[in-house]
Amino acid sequence: MKRREFLRLSLGTAAAAALSQRALAQTGVKEIRIGYQKNGVLVIARQRATLENHFKPQGIEVRWVEFSSGPPMMEAMNVGSIDYGAVGDSPPVFAQAAGAAIVYAAGQPITNGQGILVPQTSPIQSIAELKGKRIGFTKGSSAHNITVQTLEKAGLTYADITPVYLTPPDAGPAFANGSIDAWAIWDPYFAIGETKQNGRVLVNAHEITKTNSFYIANRDFAKNNGSILQQIIDVTASTAAWAETHRDEVAKSLSAVTGIALDIQTIAADRSSFKVGPVTDDIIATQQGVADRFFKLGLIPRQIAIRDIVWRNTQT
Repeated sequence: MKRREFLRLSLGTAAAAALSQRALAQTGVKEIRIGYQKNGVLVIARQRATLENHFKPQGIEVRWVEFSSGPPMMEAMNVGSIDYGAVGDSPPVFAQAAGAAIVYAAGQPITNGQGILVPQTSPIQSIAELKGKRIGFTKGSSAHNITVQTLEKAGLTYADITPVYLTPPDAGPAFANGSIDAWAIWDPYFAIGETKQNGRVLVNAHEITKTNSFYIANRDFAKNNGSILQQIIDVTASTAAWAETHRDEVAKSLSAVTGIALDIQTIAADRSSFKVGPVTDDIIATQQGVADRFFKLGLIPRQIAIRDIVWRNTQT
């Protein structure tokens, strides 16, 4: 590296550090509370301590809070118990409709790793044959959206099935013992259902629609600590970029943090997309479609505009 380039980079790093110190002095943030589930970039960030390493020089600690699914995470974020977390597409729609204090901070397109399973011996061979069946999924989760859109693809309505609202830990045994006819779910539970609970993939989500996951922040935290939130997003994105090219290590990280077997997390890691970026107009349009569909079905009490709660960093 040339001396001029070295000096430029060094000065840039020093300036960034100075900005971070000023941001800390202005906000007084001493702890960042991160919500996570048993998959995704934040699990990797926790295992690799990327956020801890980034914020330690600023005197900011990171605390991790695990959730079984997105809806309870959104409830915790609404009341200010956590500051930032990762969820699928449906939880923030339900939360916004209920007036929750949240904002969209970043987006992540999903290409694989979720769908609907049926037992290997099930006579169900097509989406149309879900009519009259009991489908298990977590209410208000991304699996809820996949269920609705899958039914629409076959010309069915939500009233044509019996929804059975179950959290992932409860849905797995229900699926295995035949209490439900189908299970709409995401990785790593999707992989568990396939490999350990005698499941057969009826449909992959990517065959039905475009889906996204999101990084959500508490509204007040975002408003008052924009520079801190931007750093969290940047570290999340850099962790995601690393994950794209280190999938074997990702699987080990996921297994270590979640306690789920390495072979399961290897399946999940190999078919996951990790890239994190801004909430683009295309992502907003896709998410607005989810919200409009849920309102039309009466699943949320009012129409909402996704764009209204997309966070833009205005702090310098």
